[in-house]
Order: sequence, then C-alpha cells, then structure tokens
Amino acid sequence: MGQDASKHSASASPVSDELRMILVGPPGAGKGTQAPRIKEKFHVCHLATGDMLRAAVTAKTELGQKAKQVMDAGELVSDDIMVGLIKENLDSNPECAKGFILDGFPRTVPQAEKLDQMLDAKHQKIDHCIELRIDDALLVSRIVGRLIHPASGRTYHDVTHPPKVANTDDVTGEPLIRRSDDNAETLKKRLTTYHQQTSPVVEYYQKKGVWSSVDASASSSAVWQSLNAIFSQ
Repeated sequence: MGQDASKHSASASPVSDELRMILVGPPGAGKGTQAPRIKEKFHVCHLATGDMLRAAVTAKTELGQKAKQVMDAGELVSDDIMVGLIKENLDSNPECAKGFILDGFPRTVPQAEKLDQMLDAKHQKIDHCIELRIDDALLVSRIVGRLIHPASGRTYHDVTHPPKVANTDDVTGEPLIRRSDDNAETLKKRLTTYHQQTSPVVEYYQKKGVWSSVDASASSSAVWQSLNAIFSQ
C-alpha cells in the first residue's frame, strides 16, 4: 500500500544486513514515528540534522565549534560542515557500523552530490531514498491540532488522538503545549519551501534508481508495512 513501485527500479540494492538510506518528508509526515522503527529493525544510526548539530556543538568538536560560530552569526551551516558531521558520525559512532538513516539532509542537489562523494571515498552508497508523501491540506489539519509533552516528546491531537484529560499528558499529568510554529500560516510557508527544495533532490535519486514513495496519509502501521515492502525488494 502506498509504494510507488514504478519509481523504484530493479537496480536498487538487494536486501542485506546493512542499510544506508535517506528519509524524506514534510513536517508532520511521520518521519519521527517511522525512523525509530527502521533504526530498531536494521540496528543502524538515525542521523537527524538538528540533533547532529546540537550534539557536535555540545561536545565542542572542531566541526561543532565551526558550526556554532556560523549559527551565532545567524548564518546557515555550510554543506561541507554538514557532510563533515555525517562523516564524523559514520567514523566514530558504533551505531553507524551497519548503516544509517539520514533525516533532514540532503535538502539540495549540491548537498546530495557532496554526500555521494563522501560515501564514494568510503566505498559506500545510498541504498534507498524514501519519500513520505501526504497532501498538504491533510498535513495542515494534522499539525494544527497537535499537542506535545515537552519532556518526553509524546504527541497528541485535538481530534485524532486527544489526551484523557484536556491539555494534560496521560502519563505524567503535566501540561501539554502547542508549538508556536504549529499554525496554518507558518506551516503553509514551510511546505512551499519544502516542495521547492525537495523536487530536485527527488529527481536526483530517481535518476539513480533508489527512490520510492510511500502514502503517509495511511495509518502508521500501514506506512510501516509499505516501508518493509520496499526494504524486501
């Protein structure tokens, strides 16, 4: 269900004990739900752009300090620094020995090219680029009703998954919050930017024969089944 098989050529890597993949999807598409499942199944590391940056800055690595200077100046971290951070994780993080899930990178074709160059030097390549696709209008309704428990990251929804007590976490009883950017106007702008950035990257991986799409409007269990169908090809 949901997999666009016509977009996934026979040249893609066969199933193996290792997995190197990119997970693509707009905010709220379910990457945060599916990535931990993939990580557990394949025993690989989950490299999310923001988390990697924060960890490197906290650890005060050489790249982390460079990234901090750039961010403190209000500028975007360069592609070279980002690819360097990924390489640093692949070289030093034991969880990355069998592969990785990249989340939030690459966002542009030049980033994808730099990533390929780095992996080529390690005699590795991307096995899958999987896009979680969902209609923008449905995504807006999903996000706008979202409630979050900040300490655990547990999420609720006004309509589809309300807490037992209004605005209160089921487990701890602590108050839930709404993110300031979880509003329709902000989200529509983010989605426009996402589509503009993502289309060329999707085309890049389509040409390489490693791209697949999954219908992310389905239930999380159905999305997981679709992902497994892709991995088993």
